[in-house]
Amino acid sequence: MKTSIFKNIIKTDNNASTLPLRLVAGIIFAAHGAQKLFAWFGGYGLDGTGQWMDSIGLGPGYLMAMMAGSAEFFGGLLLIAGLATRPSAAILAATMIVAIVKVHLVNGLFMANNGYEFALSLLAITITLMIHGGGKYSLDRQLNKTL
Repeated sequence: MKTSIFKNIIKTDNNASTLPLRLVAGIIFAAHGAQKLFAWFGGYGLDGTGQWMDSIGLGPGYLMAMMAGSAEFFGGLLLIAGLATRPSAAILAATMIVAIVKVHLVNGLFMANNGYEFALSLLAITITLMIHGGGKYSLDRQLNKTL
């Protein structure tokens, strides 16, 4: 029974079309998560990101920064590997919905005004990965064949 549930979660097809989506989105998410968690790539780390999250009403800020940063960093790494693609994509999609609604929506569509177009693109990618899974070149596919 447990194997069947796990197998359904990691189920995917033999299509290679999700590979570029997984790699590009995974890199972007992991880098943004690293900004929040570790202050890499010009980010503010947990303290700075937490203070900002508190300032926009996402409190407690430190916890929210840790949750968002972890979802993005570890979810991004999982997407790159194609491991637990569907659940990782679902968590990242939820993260993008929060980002769109709480941060970007009031600024309109375009990125030039800090709008939601980039987050919307990432949301579309994560929803696609939720539907299709990791694809041919994923650890999910390899695990599913052995179970």
